[in-house]
Amino acid sequence: QVQLVESGGGSVQAGNSLRLSCAASERTLSNYAMGWFRQAPGKEREFVAGVSWSGSRTSYVGSVKGRFTISRDNAKNTAYLQMNSLKPEDTAVYYCAAKRVSYSEIYYYTRASEYDYWGQGTQVTVSS
Repeated sequence: QVQLVESGGGSVQAGNSLRLSCAASERTLSNYAMGWFRQAPGKEREFVAGVSWSGSRTSYVGSVKGRFTISRDNAKNTAYLQMNSLKPEDTAVYYCAAKRVSYSEIYYYTRASEYDYWGQGTQVTVSS
């Protein structure tokens, strides 16, 4: 059982930045593809960004392209989501997720149903 703990959320004004971290209890995160999702009040959970186990492949939802960057440090068992130029519509609870993969599975994953483990979420609030 992998435990994921998000941190770095908070309240900021539009245009500012936050960096979310996702620390995993697993000894090595390199066995997992990672993803970030978010859920705003009254809305369904949506994919934000995904990264392959090696970090070489990434994907983003269109609304965050050019503003958010997903990355990972397998040696630290941590994934990150750097969020720049934040907008009020980015306000949501952000969740990190992990999907166990083999080394031959070189891609990211964009559907919530594909992930095996989830964190508890961290709130991000962006005011105008």
